Formats: sequence, structure tokens, C-alpha cells
Amino acid sequence: MKTAYVFPGQGSQFVGMGQELYVRDPQARDLFDAADSILGFGLRAIMFEGTDEELKATKVTQPAIFLHSVAAALCNHIEPDMTAGHSLGEFSALVAAGALAFEDALRLVSARALAMQRCCEAVPGSMAAVIGGQAELIEQVCSETPGIVIPANYNSDAQIVISGEKEAVAAACAELKARGVKRAIVLPVGGAFHSPLMEPARQELAEAIEATEFHTPRCPVYQNVDALPHTDPAEIRRNLLMQLTSPVRWTQTVRNMVADGASSFVEVGPGTVLQGLVRKISPDVEVSGISC
Repeated sequence: MKTAYVFPGQGSQFVGMGQELYVRDPQARDLFDAADSILGFGLRAIMFEGTDEELKATKVTQPAIFLHSVAAALCNHIEPDMTAGHSLGEFSALVAAGALAFEDALRLVSARALAMQRCCEAVPGSMAAVIGGQAELIEQVCSETPGIVIPANYNSDAQIVISGEKEAVAAACAELKARGVKRAIVLPVGGAFHSPLMEPARQELAEAIEATEFHTPRCPVYQNVDALPHTDPAEIRRNLLMQLTSPVRWTQTVRNMVADGASSFVEVGPGTVLQGLVRKISPDVEVSGISC
């Protein structure tokens, strides 16, 4: 009987996130204050009192979700048997497993966010959620569509997100609807995350990841690129970098964790997105959340 702790990615943010934790726990206050110092701007103020527009900027959103998630994990003294994170959440999972120090991970998250934002501004792209389509059909349509478009997030059997050039994403959506897919909805995001269009961001982040010290984690970390458990620091470093241009294999990650003995999943951080996905992927497991 094992417990898997999972950590959310971009999209789970909300104004007021982490404030209850900050008020309640001195350790959380230390982490929030340290984050402001490391980042060089008032992240806490934006999280607690900012506008939705301010909070959804990638360079703010990613550190905010990471900070809230890690503070909730450390202040609740979680002892995971295994961890995983959805996209950005993989950094939180690595801290919770002891593979990365908080300060080092926050610097990487900030560098990643800035690199991705610059990439989005330089190379416009889009993403779309495909509801009710089989993975094989979505993969086939993406491969047949002119331009760059790939499956980017395998969120559940019922939801796969595609990502790439705006025209290619729109064309793939139209073709999927023509082939009977229930819904294909273009998402309000600033770029083509987890697609080849993020290659400039991957190159920019490579040096920072290579210069960061990674430790052997206390428990396996199931990484997005292959949905498999990893404990070797060199493999973790390589997979973390590949993640920027590769699909998030969340459905297979959850199934592999269940196959390896996970009977309980706990989402740590803001929102309940992963709780909903885990229930869809594996209805028989226990699911709960920790946010403060």
C-alpha cells in the first residue's frame, strides 16, 4: 500500500493562493520570503493580492505554483513512496523527493519560465484540448497535418492536448471534428508548450540545468517524458530538459504508479486538476489533496 504525491502544473493558479499557508506556518513564511529575495520581485504580493492578469504571466505563474506546492509539501512533512508532477510540477516533485534543493529548483523554474515566455513571444504557437478522441486517431491526424502539431499532454483517455503552430493546430482540430471527435477547443495560452517550437527555450535552459546539483532522490520520481520511475541524477537531469519539447505522458504515469503499488494519490499545491485526472485514469484509487 503506497502513497503517490503528485504536483500540479501551469493552470492551477488563483489569486490568494498560498496565503492561508503563509499565515499559519512559520516555515512557509520563510520559503515565501526567500522566494522574493531569490527572484528579485514581489511574488508573494502578486500571489496574495495581484490581478488574474498579473498572475497568469508565465514568468509569475510557474514560480507561484512551484512555491505554493513545495511549501505545502515541506510544511506538511510528507513522506512519499513515489512522486510525479505535471509539466512544471515535476520540479516540485523533485524537491519533495529530495533530488533538488528548494533554492536551486526555484532558480531553474524561474529560468524555465522566462525562457518559455521569450520563446512564446518569438515563435507564436497555440494548444488545443481534444475531448473524446482516441490517442491513436489524434496521433495520426497530427502526423498527417502540414506544419508542426503534436500531442503534448496525455491527460487522460478522454482528454489529450495538442500543441504546435497556430495554423497546424487549427487544421488538426478541424480534421478531428470531421472524423467524429466530440470537441477540439483551442486554449487561451501564449504558446506551444511541450512541442518542437519550445526548442529555443530548451537550449536556453540546458546550461542552467547542467550547472545545478541534482541528488539521488529518497523515492522514485516518475518523469513526464517516459512515465517511468527514475532515481539516477543524470537521467533525471536529462529527462527534465527533454520535457520542454516532449509530451507529458500523464495517463501512463498514473497507470505505472498504480502498477507499482500506489493505492492512494495526494495532490499537493493549488487546485484540484490532478485529482480529477487521477480519478478518470484510475477510478479505484483513493484521491485527496493538500493545499495548506
